[in-house]
Amino acid sequence: MSNLVVFGAGGTAGSRITAEAVRRGHRVTAAVRRPEAVAPYLLGGVHVVTGDATSERSVRELAAEADVMVVAVGGGERWLWLDAARNLVHTLSPMPHPPRVIHMGGGSTLLTPNGNRFLDEPDFPDEYRESAQGQAEALDFYRSSSNGVTWTYVSPPPLEFHPGERRGHYRTGTDHPVVDDAGRSVLSYEDLAVAIVDEIEKPCFSNQRFTAAY
Repeated sequence: MSNLVVFGAGGTAGSRITAEAVRRGHRVTAAVRRPEAVAPYLLGGVHVVTGDATSERSVRELAAEADVMVVAVGGGERWLWLDAARNLVHTLSPMPHPPRVIHMGGGSTLLTPNGNRFLDEPDFPDEYRESAQGQAEALDFYRSSSNGVTWTYVSPPPLEFHPGERRGHYRTGTDHPVVDDAGRSVLSYEDLAVAIVDEIEKPCFSNQRFTAAY
């Protein structure tokens, strides 16, 4: 059993990560900006607190008894993800035994067959480009950091990633999408949560990025 802090636990991804962790017996602190707005949707027994991944004070206080801190924030401006990554690493690095960081990032940072990031393709939707760039900057920051904080960056499939059923299985890759025999990369939010909690329980991708799909 681990002590987990999930930033963004009230969101589409964070709520499923929280549910999967509780299902497996982990102790979860749901860190959200507005607890009163999301608490009714979280499982019983989850400790709900006001928390912000971009706040040094918030991270420092919540890290005191945490084994792992999960970043599953979304819906913000481009700066949000890089600020969260920087704040976590800079705040946790002086600690003698800092918690691990699991950052749920973007699928657009994965590489196409020609080696370009999906976000750099000319047909990438303009409405998603700012947030995609912010997630890419966060990944670049983690990769350039070398101060003792163990991190894992998780990318879902770049296109076919939606709420759905929990199948309980998936395949993993690193920088290219995992595709099936038809060339599709598909995964539900529920099974990405399975992959993330699996990584928490049995680390395979320390200080690197991984992706998952059926």
